[in-house]
Amino acid sequence: MSITTAEELFVDELKDIYSAEKQAIKAYPRITKAVSSEELKQALETHLDQTKGQLERLDRVFEILEKRSGGKTCEAMKGLLEEASESIEEVDEGPVLDVAIIAAAQRIEHYEMAAYGTVATLAEAMGQTEIHELLTQTLQEEKETDQLLTGVAEGVNSEALSANEEDEAEDDEAEQSKSRKTAKSKSK
Repeated sequence: MSITTAEELFVDELKDIYSAEKQAIKAYPRITKAVSSEELKQALETHLDQTKGQLERLDRVFEILEKRSGGKTCEAMKGLLEEASESIEEVDEGPVLDVAIIAAAQRIEHYEMAAYGTVATLAEAMGQTEIHELLTQTLQEEKETDQLLTGVAEGVNSEALSANEEDEAEDDEAEQSKSRKTAKSKSK
């Protein structure tokens, strides 16, 4: 289907966001399960609840427009969630994985902020006041979640860096012990 009007583009963009939110709702429990930080876990669980409300708002938007919500897959969200899954598989559990999950979650939030910002502005230009208000409410929640994740990252990043320093110290100690043993065996 060729999109020829701003209204058609608006509906297409909304379907893309709808798909993105549904994918996020499905993926967030698995992502949250991989987290070790209680603060991060709570932030993700809170956002999952928010996302369910955001999906309900989108249902209301489609109801106002008298359009169907389905029929499109958000490939961008699919890719972002695949990256998050790769991090979960490739990074050891603990604070470093938490940092990777925050990074993935913030990429998702930034994508959603861009998407909601676009459709909210278009809704306003189209004179769709109620839709604009619904989309702006969700946009604000996405911004707040991004700020929350930034705050959580400050603590988690410190934990991850401390864990790295501890690992390096243990590696140095093991290397020194090995060198002492080698030196002792050579002196015998």
